[in-house]
Amino acid sequence: MKRALRQLLVAMVLAVALYGGYAVWSGLGKLKDSLEHFAVSSFAAACALAFGNYCVRYLKWEFYLARLGIRGVSRTDSFLTFLSGFVLTVTPGKVGEVFKSVILFETHGVPIARTAPIVVAERVTDHIGIITLIVLGSLGFSGGLMWAGIGAGLVGALLGVIASPRLSHRMLGWVERMPGPVARLGPKLREAYESLATLLLVKNLILPTLLSVVAWSLECLSLWVILRGFGEVTSVSLAAFFYATSTLAGALVPVPGGLGVTESALRGQLESLGLVSPATSTAALMLVRFATLWFAVLVGFVALGLLRTRHPGLLAPPKAPGRNYRSPRETAPP
Repeated sequence: MKRALRQLLVAMVLAVALYGGYAVWSGLGKLKDSLEHFAVSSFAAACALAFGNYCVRYLKWEFYLARLGIRGVSRTDSFLTFLSGFVLTVTPGKVGEVFKSVILFETHGVPIARTAPIVVAERVTDHIGIITLIVLGSLGFSGGLMWAGIGAGLVGALLGVIASPRLSHRMLGWVERMPGPVARLGPKLREAYESLATLLLVKNLILPTLLSVVAWSLECLSLWVILRGFGEVTSVSLAAFFYATSTLAGALVPVPGGLGVTESALRGQLESLGLVSPATSTAALMLVRFATLWFAVLVGFVALGLLRTRHPGLLAPPKAPGRNYRSPRETAPP
């Protein structure tokens, strides 16, 4: 947990430096003028749309748990566990959201290797959903098709490897033959592969992908709502194109939370294609990132706090003095 907090702190420092640089570049006076004319209710609406995104994506989480045959987790615990994964959503590719698997292991004794592949399946269907939105919003524009092509290629390559047991097991065999502690990961990776292969069957891709399209459409609307708050008349389809393209760009480049990549892509499109002034585009990208990325981190910490009230001692050191809680991993028979 301490390591996670350090990573989050580094990402926050980078964000402050990045947004400060954008503010200076755009002109502090002009940025202030833009914010003074902003309708605050639009920011609240953007946060509500972002939370709607989380709720729809939670349905994917429940779908995957059911497909893996994981039972005995209450809906409240499941929902809070899903939201708590946002604590580490600023990690590259959101891989830190495997934190959900750690919590599920601590609270219900579900092996981490069994549920960690859900994070990969979530990212795959998220990317397919975002690519769909880019294609739908790019009618008349060519810039986003490049990112859609790159994303589709990576998703296709991953699905191809997973769909081929021979190739997958050969790669796992290479891992098991590697020297040192890496070889010990082999059995866990084999267990994870079995879960991932189940989750990425065609029949298990359709519903989660449709849910991803709906979920990310809500976050695209958050950008449109914020632009409306500044009095801009950008169309919904254009706002969706801007947001989806910048989100995919940030997801494909391995930097924390897509910081710098997402903002640069979004700001550039707002100004060049949306004809939004530099000051307004800077203010809009800051607000939409606060309403989506950083709001998600806040929601994650709140959810984690609520989980710790329901499961006292969650994430505490195993030998902590005075600990009055024993997790399923400690009470399970050897």
